[in-house]
Parts: sequence; C-alpha cells; structure tokens
Amino acid sequence: MKQALYWKPLKNKTVQCQLCPKFCVIKENEYGNCKARKNTDGKLYSMVYGKAIGPNIDHIEKKPFYHFLPGSKALSFGTTGCNLHCLHCQNYDTSQATPEEIKGNQISPKEIVNLAKKNNCESIAYTYNEPTIFYEYMLDTAKLAKKEKILNVIVSNGFINPKPLKELCKYIDAANIDLKGFNNKFYKRVCSAMLEPVLETLKTLKKENVWLEVTNLIIPDENDDPSELNRMCIWLKNNLGTTTPLHFSAFYPMYKMKNKLPTSPEILFKAKDIAKKQGLKYVYIGNIMTDANNTYCPKCKNLLIKRGGFLSESYLKTNKCPECNEKIDGVL
Repeated sequence: MKQALYWKPLKNKTVQCQLCPKFCVIKENEYGNCKARKNTDGKLYSMVYGKAIGPNIDHIEKKPFYHFLPGSKALSFGTTGCNLHCLHCQNYDTSQATPEEIKGNQISPKEIVNLAKKNNCESIAYTYNEPTIFYEYMLDTAKLAKKEKILNVIVSNGFINPKPLKELCKYIDAANIDLKGFNNKFYKRVCSAMLEPVLETLKTLKKENVWLEVTNLIIPDENDDPSELNRMCIWLKNNLGTTTPLHFSAFYPMYKMKNKLPTSPEILFKAKDIAKKQGLKYVYIGNIMTDANNTYCPKCKNLLIKRGGFLSESYLKTNKCPECNEKIDGVL
C-alpha cells in the first residue's frame, strides 16, 4: 500500500481520484472504479503497489511491439484491477479482481529492475492488466530502470488524464495502445469508457516522442464496420502519421462475449487493405499465423523481419532497407 498520486480531498473524508477520465468520487473505505485505489481515512492509496502478477520473461513481439527492439526480451508484469470493464477482456480474472481476491507477488520496484538485469531483458513491460491503474508502482520502477539503462514499455488502453500521462512520458520509451474501436457508443457499451480521452492519449504520446504502436482488436458485428475502420485509419494517418504501426487482432470468445464467433481472417485482411489504401506503411494481423506478421520494406517490398509465433528474425543491420535504402521506422 502506498499513498496515491493525482487525487484531491473532498468533504467528510471523501476523495476524488484524478488519474483517469472517470474522476471517481470515493467514499471512505471504498475502492474506485478500477479496484486498485482505495480511500483509507480520507486519503487515497494504491492497494496494488508492489503486488505483481508475474513477472514473466516475454518476447517483445508478444506485447505486440514489431518496430521496437525486435527479437529482444522484456520482463513483463501487471497487477489486479482495470479502469475499463471490457465485455471481451482476455485477462478478466485479474483485471476485474481486487487485491484481496488475488494477492499477487510481493516484489519491489528495485527487485523488478534487478530481475530484468539478471535475465538480460532490454526492457520492462507494464502489461497484463491496465498499467495506468498501478501508476505509482510503474512510475517508481520505470525511474529505477532508466538509471540502469533498461527501457520501459507500456501496453495500455490509453484511458488516462493528460497531466499524469505527461509525467509518465518522461520515463516511458514505447507504448502500444489498444484502440478498442472508433465509435463512442461502442466504447460506452462494451468497455464502460469513452473514445475521446484515448485519442488524446495517442496524440500526446506522439508529441512526447514515445515510440507508438496501435492495436485494434476486431469483434464481428461490433466494431468491424468497414466505413468505421476507414475513419479510424484516416484519423491515425492525420494525427499520428503514416509510420505508426497498426495491428489488427482477431477476437476469440471470452468473458461476457462467449456467444460471439471468432474474427474471420477475411475480416482482418479487409481491415488491412483499408489501412494500406489510406497510406499506412506498417499494418499487421495478429492472433493468427500469417505472413502479414512480417515486416516488409514499404518501398521495394523486401522482407526485413520474419516472424513466426512470437519469434522474429531480422535482416536489418541498420534502420534502412538493405535493398533500396528506404528508412524503416522504429527503434530497430
């Protein structure tokens, strides 16, 4: 337990959390919506600080990051709790739990960094559940990691307020943001959230020079409308440029959406075609085995990084295509 950042006291020992756009007003002895921050005696505390789910050693491609240290290892960990409540959540057993329900492993930020060093991990990934809800734990770990020249990456829903995000950007090297859809009604009904704050997060990360990749998990009959996907790709191009990698991922029945069919490869390839027609240079398909996971030169189509599962083989020796000298974007 550690006193939280970004909150203010109200009357009668009530507090308001200011970490995410939900601005929870929390009565004494109650949790906020994320089930990670609790009002104790009129002060807000992080109840998941130092209580890690994991840590595990992952390939960076699993996050997914395709243009950030390909082939490297990341020490990954999360906690319990989330500020979204997606009906299709694949980690619902931890993301929708309280710290009392799942205790986690007692691991300090220093111990996390030492584990990364011991296992030759080039980065630490804050992942599994929503990392912004264990903000204090993440921030302290990231500060120590930076001193040890270990990079920090987040896999996030992007639902965070601008002030804490900008502070975090000082220590985060890369982010993969899960853009759930491009429709506010979908966000509200399926995720218990709003679209606009996520779009603001994407723009802020780009402005703060954090390496950015975007994932869009496509759910049949929910967020797979071609015109909506086209609008999303136009927005990404206009606000993030054409060089931000976009991952279209397949949905599989999970949690409260077990009645849905898995996403067909045809839908994923249609989405990729839409993105490529809008000029996005790096578009990938996830959760199925396909050559669409490989990185090709956007100019001459030369194979640059071959991927199978979560393993990758890079033919790049610099950040330029060895055939045509085209610049390949990323931290390669």
